[in-house]
Amino acid sequence: MFPSPAPIRQILTVSELTGLVRSALETGFPEVWLEGEVSNLRAPASGHLYLTLKDESSQIRAVLFKGAAVRLRFALEDGLHVVARGRVTVYEPRGEYQIILDYVEPKGRGALQVAFEQLKARLAAEGLFDAERKRPLPEWPRAVGVVTSLSGAAVRDVLTVLHRRCPTLRIIIVPVQVQGDGSGEQIAAAIRTLSDSGWVDVMIVGRGGGSLEDLWSFNEEIVVRAIAASRVPVVSAVGHETDVTLADFAADLRAPTPSAAAEAVAPLLAQIVSRLAELTARLQQAVTRRTDEERQRLRLATHRMAAVRYRIQEELQRVDAAVFGMTAAVRRAVQAGQDRVQRVERALMAGSPEAKVRHGLAVVPQLLSRLHRGMRQEILSRTQRVQASLGNLHALSPLATLGRGYSILRRAPSGPVIRTVDDVAVGEDLRAQLVNGQLLCTVRAVKPDNAV
Repeated sequence: MFPSPAPIRQILTVSELTGLVRSALETGFPEVWLEGEVSNLRAPASGHLYLTLKDESSQIRAVLFKGAAVRLRFALEDGLHVVARGRVTVYEPRGEYQIILDYVEPKGRGALQVAFEQLKARLAAEGLFDAERKRPLPEWPRAVGVVTSLSGAAVRDVLTVLHRRCPTLRIIIVPVQVQGDGSGEQIAAAIRTLSDSGWVDVMIVGRGGGSLEDLWSFNEEIVVRAIAASRVPVVSAVGHETDVTLADFAADLRAPTPSAAAEAVAPLLAQIVSRLAELTARLQQAVTRRTDEERQRLRLATHRMAAVRYRIQEELQRVDAAVFGMTAAVRRAVQAGQDRVQRVERALMAGSPEAKVRHGLAVVPQLLSRLHRGMRQEILSRTQRVQASLGNLHALSPLATLGRGYSILRRAPSGPVIRTVDDVAVGEDLRAQLVNGQLLCTVRAVKPDNAV
């Protein structure tokens, strides 16, 4: 027998083997439903989601590409138990098998419910649902805005109630799509339009009842933020009384139904009329009371003015009397003064030298002679005393002393007098004042009286 030939070895590269494994896995597991817990979730800027699905003993890497990720109604987070659908493949650069997901839903709860709870918690943490932000509805609105669909029963219910309660109320309707793709953006845009326009004093945002999916537009973040940012109060009226949306939490008032929202917003015209009548009556009473009070005040003021006028007239009479009395007193005083002046003038004239001269011309020559003699004697006496004083002054005069051979030493013509040898120094220039001039001298030596 001939020996059998040795088998031919097939040598594969790592990449070839990885490609074969990938092909086998994708062929054998084209679609797999998988249950597990989300962990190691990463969300890079590309929009893809990378995570690990695990149970008690195993784990598998998973990826949710951007196209599938944007369709999620809730946010994936670590620790969330989910049911996912995908296909098994191999990530060749690392030789790891993984599952590419195209659908994910929470285990035991719907995706919308999870999304509702997640968004509610996040917006509540921002303070969008705080009670302090709620504003009271206007008591007497002039215009009401309505954001809803024109094809639903909600708009008819709202209009019916508004017209019944207050036919004069102005209503502005902004029709929007209330479910389906793009409905949230339409609702938010309508809310912003009414808020910024200044046309309305309050607005109603809502629709009729439906499933959670039907009402989901009022759970979208863009709608909730538009309601919270509105400049006018917003009443949320979404679905029936048992339906709760995030719009209810952000609104200033949550009405169980659209009809209830209209009831809360529109005042009853009958109540307005009754209130106006009441206010009119109160106003008339207030005007009447104020008129009576002002009339009484005017009467009292008139009486006071009359009394003041009488008092002024009395004071004017007193002033006139005082003026008359003062005038008479001044006249009497002036007359008395004139009489005294005349008496004094007569007395002065009687005692004046002119009068005496007139009555005693014989006495004048004797008086003049005596006056001349007395004056000559007084002049002679005073002349003698002056001459004696001049002699004394001349004897004491420095010029007389200089005339007797003395001199006065000074450093300058008007400087102080040098009295002792201690006041000068050898070589110093001095001026000697004589009776008829000055000498300029230089000190050659200084000798005190006790010097040899």
